[in-house]
Amino acid sequence: MASFKEIITKSIIGKVKRTNTMNFSFTPDEKVNTVLGCWVINHNFKGENEGGKVSINGSFDVNVWYSYDNDTKTKVNNKKFTYHELLNVPLKNEVPLTNNSQIIVRSLKQPTVTNVKIENDNIILDLEKELGVEIVGDTLIKVPVEEDYDEYEEILDDTVEENIEAVNENYLD
Repeated sequence: MASFKEIITKSIIGKVKRTNTMNFSFTPDEKVNTVLGCWVINHNFKGENEGGKVSINGSFDVNVWYSYDNDTKTKVNNKKFTYHELLNVPLKNEVPLTNNSQIIVRSLKQPTVTNVKIENDNIILDLEKELGVEIVGDTLIKVPVEEDYDEYEEILDDTVEENIEAVNENYLD
């Protein structure tokens, strides 16, 4: 008959992913004729508990290469953008999100510029990113335990003495 032991361990108690499209705009010093390229770098983010929900604060830099002065000159403009997201992560067994829970945020798809347009001297950027969130918390598991223990094999001293007597003392001669 097996009995059970309860073990408290860490495990993933909630997991979600979210794809998000964001719009940002900025006004460069020059009157832009054509946007020649865009890229996103330095994506940083952190997740924390905010009233039972996961709050993600992040930032990234967007570099926009554009032409101006009737397409005779080019420039790269760097702009830092920030974002804030509040996610409701469903947890297993309806365990509440606490400050003891570990929040792991991963970028599943780095922010990418999907569309750029020029409107009224502003550069308008559409960005898409995908974040994955895992919540690690305490979990109780039950493990069956066998009551039947293996017996130790007993070594009798007689066996040791017999082996010692069987040693040839003149072996090296």
